[in-house]
Amino acid sequence: MNLKINNTFSKKLPADTNLENFPRQVSNACFSYVNPTEPLKPELVHVATELAKELGISNEEINSEEFLNVFSGKKLLKNTRPYAMCYAGHQFGNWAGQLGDGRAINLAEIEHDNKQWSIQLKGSGRTPYSRSADGLAVLRSSIREHLCSEAMDYLGVPTTRSLSLSLSGNQVLRDIMYNGNAAHEKGAIVCRVAPSFIRFGSFEIFASKGDVETLRKLTDYTINEFYPQFESGTKKGYLNFFEKVAENTLDMIVHWQRVGFVHGVMNTDNMSILGLTIDYGPYGWLEGYDPDWTPNTTDNQSRRYRYGNQPQIALWNLYKLANALYPLIEEAEGLEKILNNYQTNFEHEYLQMMRSKLGLLKEGDSDKELIESLESTLSLAETDMTIFFRNLAKIPKDLKFDEDDLSSLNYVIDAFYKPEELEEAVQEKWKNWMKSYIDRLQLEGLSDEERMEEMNKVNPKYVLRNYMAQMAIDKADNGDYALIDELYLLLQKPYDEQGQMEKWFTKRPEWARNKVGCSKLSCSS
Repeated sequence: MNLKINNTFSKKLPADTNLENFPRQVSNACFSYVNPTEPLKPELVHVATELAKELGISNEEINSEEFLNVFSGKKLLKNTRPYAMCYAGHQFGNWAGQLGDGRAINLAEIEHDNKQWSIQLKGSGRTPYSRSADGLAVLRSSIREHLCSEAMDYLGVPTTRSLSLSLSGNQVLRDIMYNGNAAHEKGAIVCRVAPSFIRFGSFEIFASKGDVETLRKLTDYTINEFYPQFESGTKKGYLNFFEKVAENTLDMIVHWQRVGFVHGVMNTDNMSILGLTIDYGPYGWLEGYDPDWTPNTTDNQSRRYRYGNQPQIALWNLYKLANALYPLIEEAEGLEKILNNYQTNFEHEYLQMMRSKLGLLKEGDSDKELIESLESTLSLAETDMTIFFRNLAKIPKDLKFDEDDLSSLNYVIDAFYKPEELEEAVQEKWKNWMKSYIDRLQLEGLSDEERMEEMNKVNPKYVLRNYMAQMAIDKADNGDYALIDELYLLLQKPYDEQGQMEKWFTKRPEWARNKVGCSKLSCSS
């Protein structure tokens, strides 16, 4: 493969001077050199061909032995020296100290069409940051990450990407539900791609150790490479940088809320400094609309990372990043102003986003009340978020109501899990909300067709529901990868009707309600 190598991270930032690969505390270094563990018998499962084109990789190269060898970790790219990144983090609200790339190894940075990409293998073996773990990953979690990374990009959500998914040929021991029932599973490797994998925790590690020199080097590097509109090495530049990170983070979260995505483990080490969705572990999409839902079994009690709390957790994480950057700025006022603005800015951006989901292009005085009423009503009965908003676009704005009219519900009836059990009081609330919504539509100048077109641009028809990913996992365990291919193609056009794919526009089936992998997920991978 003729890839243009342009390593900036490892050239411009300090490396760990210890070249041995064993778990340890690393000081005064942004990364440690380490090679992937050679897989026993690699096999290519799937390639995101459109991403490959963006990286300058041809179809002929995809089908080569070199592609499989490089992106499974069997052989290194010429003139490269892989490494694992050092970072720390707050996990579930508690300081966890040094973490780092425990099962991810950066192969290289490449440049194509004036874009810089970092290529990283996840599940490629132990690193100095693996602690007591094996640094490997299993097929089930790798399928979920591979498909979701690409699905999110096509949804328009800022995200890291996934180039390829390979089997390693190794067996990996995992306790899927942390209940003492460990079992061997197929090992797998995902090739992740992003402009950078720097996280909030990358800055926290040096601030926690009082290593201001390395903190400054990392921050200046990040500004120069990814935020060049700001001046590195100055307090103003550092504040501008932090403000833009806050804006990017806010934008990402608004997109999450728009499509009903729940990350599940928003630790500071899982927060990208570029505002990208990173580390797809126990994620999920809302099936029944429930602001208190989290897909993470580890978070079942506190529900810290529930859907409705994601905006506030992002702010909490930004506070921790601000603390990490403080030694470079040495004044709190500017940082506090940015953090205070986050809440105001989020409320504005969220309102605008919800207006777009409802097809309200003009600003109405009662829009906030209308939206809050909708969110409250959606929670009264199990209602599929994706189907509801997609079908809401079909309601004609000239629909007439009389006192007992419930015909408006027919347009969204498929979104209810048990429509026959809707209580009279719930029906009444829906009737009142629908009337308010149709009254509000009268202020819009769009025709029904034009409004539907606008709403369908922001309300996806297809998302990667957990049961869909689990179906692909179950087939892949038996060597059948056809469903991975089918879902990849489906999720490339999530806003299109795709009539031949209509079977995927449906509520979660009852068999998946309590099935492991469909409703309950752990961090085990």
